[in-house]
Amino acid sequence: MSAIEDSIATIERLDPSLHAWAYFDAELARKNAENARPGSLHGIPVGVKDIFNTYDMPTQMGSPIWRDFTPGNDARVVYNLRMAGAVIMGKTVTAEFAVHTPGPTRNPHNTEYMAGTSSTGSAVAVAAGMVRMAIGTQTAGSTIRPASYCGVYGFKPTFGLIPRTGMLKTTDTLDTVGMFARNVPDLRLLFDAIRVHGLDYPYSDLQEGEAKKVYMALGPKWKDAEIYAREALIQFSADHEYYDWKPMGDMFGNIHCLHSIIYDKTLSYYFREEYKQKTLVSDKMYQIIERGQSITLDEYEIALDEQANLTAKFDAWMCENEIDILLDLSTGGTALKGLDTEDRPDNCLIWTFLGLPVVNIPMFTGPNGMPFGLQAIARKYDDYKLLRFCEEVAGG
Repeated sequence: MSAIEDSIATIERLDPSLHAWAYFDAELARKNAENARPGSLHGIPVGVKDIFNTYDMPTQMGSPIWRDFTPGNDARVVYNLRMAGAVIMGKTVTAEFAVHTPGPTRNPHNTEYMAGTSSTGSAVAVAAGMVRMAIGTQTAGSTIRPASYCGVYGFKPTFGLIPRTGMLKTTDTLDTVGMFARNVPDLRLLFDAIRVHGLDYPYSDLQEGEAKKVYMALGPKWKDAEIYAREALIQFSADHEYYDWKPMGDMFGNIHCLHSIIYDKTLSYYFREEYKQKTLVSDKMYQIIERGQSITLDEYEIALDEQANLTAKFDAWMCENEIDILLDLSTGGTALKGLDTEDRPDNCLIWTFLGLPVVNIPMFTGPNGMPFGLQAIARKYDDYKLLRFCEEVAGG
């Protein structure tokens, strides 16, 4: 129980200034700890992004429309956490409907700075030591970006390896469950507990393997990164004697546009009733829905086909070049000042679009002393190979 009491004390001390929690009840956390099952996560305090159903806590999705709503069941991921013995400490703050309008969460390194995008509460809860682990989601960069800005490990596994039953759906082919921890072994422990297992999932018996060929990736948003961030990645490459740079602007120059078509169109479908009511939804959300309504079904289906084609094309390219790991910046630099500041462009959504496993490694520090990360990318279903590589980098 000491880990739970330490977690409770840290939350009560720090959250009034950091605002990482949308729902926290110390007595409920203690009750959950008393009833925790034996398992690989027994007694470990875990935060859950407030878009996953929890039978004993509200699921409010960052929206006043759903204030105090309790679904009465657990999302499959939450169920898996409980079955592994984890103690659900509460629900972490998300952006409105896990989209773009941020919540009140502040960066633990400097509260005047942003903490990232929609999974900020989970990233901050881990970075500030409120919990040992937390789960979030990523549809573009909502796991990797806050992990980078808050200086923790963030892991978005291969699309489809973690069940999405009982969580908010924004897009069918992009939404992926992610996770946060302060070290790679904890990422592995959490991934083992919540991913799919069994003969019904032929790719769930994943092999670890060794990453032998590592290349640096030059995505189309490389030029938007800060000079100090680009220099940090170049120096890291030189220090580790990695292979040549792989410019990919030509291959992926259209992905950001295709992502927007899929993203905006599906949001306009899933949130059409909220849009009709014209109340309690942010201006930014209305704008996305209006853009989505102007996209035709043919345009949407073409974008989905292109997503599948590019995913296959990229996997073939990785295989032909015998590339195990690509390295990129997680973000274009450190967090920006101001909670509502528009973020700089980065390449995060490319790897989400392609369904690839990615990890933010908290590797770099900017001129202002704030953290930003190195992003490691592997082929689909090479999740354990990726985690092993990250562990070697962290150890070296």
